[in-house]
Amino acid sequence: MLRTHTCGELNKKHVGKKARLTGWVDKIRTFGKIGFLKLRDRYGSTQVFLNPEFAKRYGQLRKESVVLVEGKVQARPAKDVNKEMTTGEIEVKADKIEVLNESEPIPLEIGDDKSTEETRLIYRYLDLRSGFMQKNIILRHKAAKAVRDFFDKEGFLEIETPMIAKSTPEGARDYLVPSRVHKGKFYALPQSPQLFKQLFMVAGFDRYFQIVKCFRDEDLRADRQPEFTQIDVEMSFIDEEDIYDVFERLMKYVFKEVLNVDVKTPFSRMDYKTAMKKYGTDRPHLKKGGHTYSFLWVNKFPLFEYSKEEKRLVSVHHPFTMPADNSLGLLEKNPETLNSKAVGAPKNKFLSEAMSKAYDLVLNGEEIAGGSIRIHKGDIQKKIFKALKIGDKEVQEKFGFLLNAFKYGAPPHGGIAFGFDRLVAIMAGCDSIRDVIAFPKNKDAKDLMMGSPSEIYDEQLKELNLSLRKKG
Repeated sequence: MLRTHTCGELNKKHVGKKARLTGWVDKIRTFGKIGFLKLRDRYGSTQVFLNPEFAKRYGQLRKESVVLVEGKVQARPAKDVNKEMTTGEIEVKADKIEVLNESEPIPLEIGDDKSTEETRLIYRYLDLRSGFMQKNIILRHKAAKAVRDFFDKEGFLEIETPMIAKSTPEGARDYLVPSRVHKGKFYALPQSPQLFKQLFMVAGFDRYFQIVKCFRDEDLRADRQPEFTQIDVEMSFIDEEDIYDVFERLMKYVFKEVLNVDVKTPFSRMDYKTAMKKYGTDRPHLKKGGHTYSFLWVNKFPLFEYSKEEKRLVSVHHPFTMPADNSLGLLEKNPETLNSKAVGAPKNKFLSEAMSKAYDLVLNGEEIAGGSIRIHKGDIQKKIFKALKIGDKEVQEKFGFLLNAFKYGAPPHGGIAFGFDRLVAIMAGCDSIRDVIAFPKNKDAKDLMMGSPSEIYDEQLKELNLSLRKKG
């Protein structure tokens, strides 16, 4: 290794010992003939004492240059101890300095909150050197590790699902991937592993989880990205109470491990109708004396809602959500009749009475998770598709594999998906999930650093049997 210690490691125990450090030049100061160099890496920073020779030679070295320093650790004078640095009681008296790579003048000050978001995203590799971003990325790592540790102890298996799959309706717009081999056909990047994880339950993997990338082609906000990360979970032979128990304990474990915060359980619960009537939102922020983190389960959601744009029923969560027990009878009625009435009358009895076994987890007024008990019987699933006006042919094309799987002993099952980026942003105290993602897109879904999306060559289009429309 080029270094013997990190820049956040040395303390009084090392006084008199030799050390070799590597890192980035954070600051250089000269006082007459001597100088001081502050060397930084992700572990912290260390002050380096420059004798007259080194002060003269390296006093004008540009910030963010990469250097190697060798020298002896010495105690700082009591008046010069910096209590804000973990290494503040010592400094390294340089015997050797090697410039590994000198930096050009940097286009933004590292950690300067005056830089625009555009500049930060263009030079994201520099922005990621800031203490703010490194703290957030480290917190994200710790949160992911805590999630994996918890689920491993609970007997869950992390199983990967495909990144190129099939386009299915009832969701946001898909990102489509043209097939070169199968001309005119397309894969889709998954909006979630929903159908795969239900098939895991059919396959007998009764406790599944995955920290997984998902993709949705939708307009962006502070808490949305075209690609985002979910904590995706599914369990067999359970009911809603099992979901509440496992995921309250998950939150308690993660917040304690990562932030050393004790989350109080059980979480409060509120049904959808009460939330809307009392707060006008299905994700109310219940402020409690002494806030920092206020968790709330919102449950008993309607099964359907009416889409004015599509002039038909759509699922409030998704079409694989199990109806509430007292709403199953409504599906025995003619869904076509009920649906047609809903077109002219959005407050149709079917809409107001059909409830679901769905639930959301809200944290400080932000929805961080949503899930449901799933349909595991083909006849119920077909009735839902019919109510949603998804025709038999489309059902077979899009979901035939799922209905076939239900024929061969599908167990009762349910699950939930956490917005991991959103959860970490709240834990980090950030307003935007872009501040907890290493390389995010901007509000226009562009990667300003790499310059994507970008045009592709004509040869690539030909290989995919595609052509572009001419403007106008």
